[in-house]
Order: sequence, then C-alpha cells, then structure tokens
Amino acid sequence: MSYVDEGRAGSGGAREAAGSRIPDPAARPCAAGATGAAVLQGHPCFGGDRHKYGRLHLPVAPACNIQCAFCVRKHDCVAESRPGVTSRVLTPRQALQRVRLVMEDPRMREVIRVVGIAGPGDPLANEATFETFRLVTRAYPDLLTCLSTNGLLLPARFRDLLAFGLHSLTVTINALDPEVGARIYSDVRLDGQRVEGVAGARILVANQLAGVALAAEHGIVTKVNTVLIPGINEAQIPRIARTVRELGATVMNLMPLIPQAAFAGIPAPTAEQLGAARDACGGIIPQFRHCSQCRADAIGLIADRTCGGVQ
Repeated sequence: MSYVDEGRAGSGGAREAAGSRIPDPAARPCAAGATGAAVLQGHPCFGGDRHKYGRLHLPVAPACNIQCAFCVRKHDCVAESRPGVTSRVLTPRQALQRVRLVMEDPRMREVIRVVGIAGPGDPLANEATFETFRLVTRAYPDLLTCLSTNGLLLPARFRDLLAFGLHSLTVTINALDPEVGARIYSDVRLDGQRVEGVAGARILVANQLAGVALAAEHGIVTKVNTVLIPGINEAQIPRIARTVRELGATVMNLMPLIPQAAFAGIPAPTAEQLGAARDACGGIIPQFRHCSQCRADAIGLIADRTCGGVQ
C-alpha cells in the first residue's frame, strides 16, 4: 500500500509546463543501482509502508549554514520530538557502531530499510556526513541512504553525494520569492561570508532549485519539504509544488509550523488549513501525508517516535 496521495500529478500539467518529459521516478535507475521503485516502496517517508519499514537517523551533523526563524537546535535533548534535536551528536565511528547495534537486533533488522542523516544542523555543512555515509555504505550496502538538507550547498557538494551512491534526497524549500524567503531566513553563510535578508534568500532559493534539478538528472529520488507558515508563505506553496515537480521532484511533504524561536507568536496551521494546502498541491505533485517531523536521532517506525534508544 502506498502512503503517498498520488493526486493527478502523474500526468499532464506540470510535466508539460516544464517543456520536457520527466522520467517516471519508479522506473528511473538510482545513483547506487536500485530503482526509484525500490526507494518509493522501501522508504517510509517517500511512500513505503510506514507500519512495516523504518529508518535510522544518525545525528552527526551539528553545524548549520542558515538561520531559520522557526528553528531551535538542541544537541543534548531527550524530551522533545521535532527536527533539530538529538540526545547527543555522534562521530562517524560512533554512528557506524550505532548502525551495528541496531542491525544486530533481530526485530530492528526486519524493520530498518533506510539510514539517513537529517541534522541536527544541515548535513552538507558537516564533513562528518560524508565520512559517515562512506563507512555505513561499505558495511551495509543493502540499506537505502537518505539525506535531508536546506539545499544551500547542494550544487557544491553534489558530486560528493554521488560518490557514495545516495538513494534519496529531501530538500526543504519554504519560499520561491526572495522577499518572502527573507522573512523566514535571517541569513545564509556561504564561502565564509554571511549574507542577510533578500540577498541571502535569493542565493538559497537558486541553490535549492539547482540541487533538485541535479538530483533528478542523476536518478536520486527527491522529496521537497515545505513548512506551512500561516501569514507568511501560503501563496508560495502551490508555486513551489509546480516548480519542483517540473524540475523532477517525486513527492512533496507539507508540514505544519512548530511555533518557536522568532516565529513563536505565529499559530500553527489548523488541520483544515494543512489539509486544504495538501489537497490543492495534490493535483500537481504527490503528497506525503504521514510525516511525524522526527528528531535527528530517530530510530524505527515513523509512527513510533522512537529516538536515541541505542547508545
């Protein structure tokens, strides 16, 4: 059973608007030799059976290169269940040991299909990300690999992702217009420089879109995450859906704002608002509707919210 709402995105509109034919992601060969279908069926965050298949997040990436108005990162947190937190940051060798401990458990070995790096900062801003994937893919070549990023460094580090054979990629894109992006991101840090406001948001959006296009060209199954921020980016969301579908993204995940940090005073969208946005975008690109907004050290089935359970 698929846990992605296919909508009408599989034919017509967006692909024709792109001016070129986008290959069927299920038939597309992945960078590491698996087919896109293997990723879509085995990855619980891309449409695989979330009651059967699980993921193992390795929290090796504490540094980040942008400042989001809704982000609070914590590296020693055991109580919260949200992105950006972990009970502790691991070294690449510790991460490999965690994979070994998890895969030695017969029950978990039947569940875990994906090893991913999703923080607690941005994986591409941390060299430990690449060393961890090199170690894990050599030891466990049958596990799917996944990375989640803000996309700022995607064009610059893309060949490094190809080197170890990344299977799936998630890029968080919250705006297309730099003026809207500047309300969400106070600054970006690139090549040793801090760029603020609209100028920084313009760089971020350009790199995000270039990265999605590169991933599609090289057969990496790509999901785009977008945080629905009431009063800030609602009008951007259908445009994001159309644009990333035209670039070759496979699925979109609309997530509700968690009110905190600079956006602590903005209420989270209601279930009705979130559902309406997903329905509107479902005719453009398939929607993933079961995200649990997990921690950077999550282990197991996405419905379990199990995290940091193996030291």
